[in-house]
Amino acid sequence: MTQNKIALVTGGSRGLGRNAAIKIAQKGIDVVITYFSNEEKANEVVNEIRKLGRKSVAIKIDTSNTKEFQPFVTEFTSYLTREYGAAKFDFLINNAGTGGNKAFADAREDEFDAFVNIHYKGVYFLTQKLLPYLNDCGSIVNISSGLARFSHPNTSMYASVKGAIEVVTRIWAVELGQRGIKVNVVAPGAVGTDFNGGTVRDNEKISEMISGITALGRTGVPDDIGGVIAFLCTEDARWINGQRIEVSGGMHL
Repeated sequence: MTQNKIALVTGGSRGLGRNAAIKIAQKGIDVVITYFSNEEKANEVVNEIRKLGRKSVAIKIDTSNTKEFQPFVTEFTSYLTREYGAAKFDFLINNAGTGGNKAFADAREDEFDAFVNIHYKGVYFLTQKLLPYLNDCGSIVNISSGLARFSHPNTSMYASVKGAIEVVTRIWAVELGQRGIKVNVVAPGAVGTDFNGGTVRDNEKISEMISGITALGRTGVPDDIGGVIAFLCTEDARWINGQRIEVSGGMHL
């Protein structure tokens, strides 16, 4: 009997992470999600996944705090061993993150550190901790942003750490290729979720502006993104490696 594939989605309780986790489960893959504070929302996602006939659990972690990584890995691998008989999984989706806009002239060091910790340092060292448990021929999907390609004011902190993730994705792809592990980055455009205070979703003026610079003439929704992430967890994506896949509807073409 073939064992189900297993994915770990960080920040899977809401927004793009929630959508990706459910889309991955629809591919017949079991899904572990992480959450930072909202256990109720996380459990709602777990229940949605279980309704699809897949195993799921939510584990709490602050992905910006490296001190939490070893306790998390212990809990995660204990769950894998208990449920599957081995501390192994197949797909890592580094999705957890926060938003924020601040002019370069007004940026504070503590704000900068917060962006680096959750979007770059956290991704870097949590992935490192999980590597021994990631199956050969598995896959890592990092989440970037369209803002790593095009430039909008007041996004220098967020966009620059996403740029760092895009660079490290290519290097990981080279290093981990020896184990058959694919590493790619998905770069969403502007998506209407509660991310960044729900600005894209709730501010009509901003929504109209984004629609005007997008070839397909609208802002994105989570359903536009989650399926692409899920696709990268399938055999059909086995020859995609070290790539930046922008999913923006054609912003700033």
